Amino acid sequence: MNFFTSLTTAIEQNQSLLIVALDPNPEMMPLEYGMGDDRRTLIKQLWNWLSFIINETSDLVCAYKPTLGFYEALGTSGLELLLQVIKTVPQNIPVILDAKHGDLNTSTVFARTVFEDWGVDAITLNPYVGQDHAASFLVYPDKGTFILCRTSNPGAINLQEYPTSDNPFYLQVVREVQTWGTPEQLFLEVGTTNGEVLSKIRAIAPERYLLLRSIWAKSGNLRDILTAGLNNNRDGLLIPVPQDQLSTQDLRKNVQALRDEVISIKNTLGEERSSCKIWTSNVCLLNKHPHQDLILQLYDIGCLLFGEYVQASGATFSYYIDLRKIISNPQIFQQVLYAYVEILKTLEFDRIAGIPYGSLPTATGLSLLLNRPMIYPRKEVKAHGTRRLIEGHFELGETVVVVDDVLISGKSAIEGAEKISSSGLNVKDIVVFIDHEEGVKDKIRAKGYQAYSVVGISEITETLYSAGRISHEQYQCLIKKH
Repeated sequence: MNFFTSLTTAIEQNQSLLIVALDPNPEMMPLEYGMGDDRRTLIKQLWNWLSFIINETSDLVCAYKPTLGFYEALGTSGLELLLQVIKTVPQNIPVILDAKHGDLNTSTVFARTVFEDWGVDAITLNPYVGQDHAASFLVYPDKGTFILCRTSNPGAINLQEYPTSDNPFYLQVVREVQTWGTPEQLFLEVGTTNGEVLSKIRAIAPERYLLLRSIWAKSGNLRDILTAGLNNNRDGLLIPVPQDQLSTQDLRKNVQALRDEVISIKNTLGEERSSCKIWTSNVCLLNKHPHQDLILQLYDIGCLLFGEYVQASGATFSYYIDLRKIISNPQIFQQVLYAYVEILKTLEFDRIAGIPYGSLPTATGLSLLLNRPMIYPRKEVKAHGTRRLIEGHFELGETVVVVDDVLISGKSAIEGAEKISSSGLNVKDIVVFIDHEEGVKDKIRAKGYQAYSVVGISEITETLYSAGRISHEQYQCLIKKH
């Protein structure tokens, strides 16, 4: 399971946006654990405290965050303690190593160490070295990378607010780093309790998860933080448990109360935000693409991102496509469905099959629109229950059309079609929304299937450039690859 899935699963299972720092700070350790005169005794006492924190909170939080510097300060025995702590964290709770790593020369070997040897799920990085530094960590597609974009210490204001408070450097960091990795790989670390600061960052990065570092003031501004920091789906924010609570005997009680307070505020905000915005076009082109408005809408809501993105295969693309956001925009989702229908109504089939997991909502919507039954091949076969390869009812010999969202390599669509065929069904056609092009359709035809797409990446590129949505440099970079 990759970091993003592990994180969101923990959020759902524990109904929590809380994270807990696992820092062996002797100054914060409760007196009842003692204060050893020698290093060995101190390490043992710190271990007893940290393991207590894990045991008391593992069903109340969504992640743990050990700070590497505290462990390094304890020498070799401190690093041994870190590995012991990481091993003790339940497997269903991800570990974010707070390293603030910023050295390009050691980035490759350090990424290998923390991800492969230590087994952490995500790491924090300093952005100043640039994308070359982050790339060493982003080549691990199942891991997470948090980029520090702002800190809370007053001494950093002269740098972070430069050149003006209206156009500060930290917002430029937010804009830049989003081109380094996908929303499932790259996240932002933000040190602030200021709702205005969070609002500015959220406006630029509507789909990124934000990891807060500082704790809200005792006067209480949790609601302001959640209002400013949560995205439109009421998630995307990771909140630290206050450090002083980790030193109390009522740790579990306090963390549970904080979690419940966050849930209560989230639910209230959900009622206030439960509305659908209507998009209108501000572009008039002479040679209008038949799906121009839809392409522009997908770009405007962040489904089409341009930059340098490392894919799961290890290849680097100059764009990233994320169609999962459309299910939260009914107006756009409906347009996407009707675009599929234009192709599907020309084909002959008995059932619609969606490829897990991205195209399942689309296949469901098409099934309802066309009044055709739906099935889907399982991504993995369960070891219990019916152990079905194909979910849903069907009759042997029926013809099935496969629906997917994006053709990049064609692997998922082909594998899904082959699973369906192996179950006694006929697959002739595969229909997707966006074609990555570069001969992928030919690859599918070589497997015996016909491939159709609503739009190709080259059509998207031309439309966005003509509408002024992407720069000339971005346009040139894209057309060179297609």
